[in-house]
Amino acid sequence: MAPFSVWAVSAGLVAELLAVTGAFTAIALGYVTWLDGDLKIVAACILFGGLGGVTYCLRGVYINACLRKQWDVDWLPWYLLRPIVSMILGGVSYLFVKSGLLLLGATQDPIEGSQLGILAVAYIAGLNVDRFLAKIEDIGSTVWGVEPSRQSKSETRQSVKSQSRD
Repeated sequence: MAPFSVWAVSAGLVAELLAVTGAFTAIALGYVTWLDGDLKIVAACILFGGLGGVTYCLRGVYINACLRKQWDVDWLPWYLLRPIVSMILGGVSYLFVKSGLLLLGATQDPIEGSQLGILAVAYIAGLNVDRFLAKIEDIGSTVWGVEPSRQSKSETRQSVKSQSRD
């Protein structure tokens, strides 16, 4: 039987999933009247980022606890913090798309398509935090000459080493 921590993390992530879904539903149905225009889209991006993060964490639970049988309680802070970081990056993704620093492909309906595209980018930002942060740092380096963080530089070196071994 799985350790209690697996069940606690799973229950917490399902609660987060229900909260994010409930909040998005309330916004979409117009129950949150003080949010309108761009604020509504920003809130939706934050929630979609959280949805991506919760999806990634739930996947991590079943892979590590069920498939690999490698559950480690040292990762509990990650399961707690990852959806929060994902929500932050979901909101940040809105800024990068709306500022034109991160471009979306063209669609038939530019207004509806761009809103759906922004939500898709927010979900991806929440789902894949590391790559999205690397993309933001790449944009910062290209546009403003900002150097990547030390963490990104060490991850890049490790990635290059692992690719050279393959």
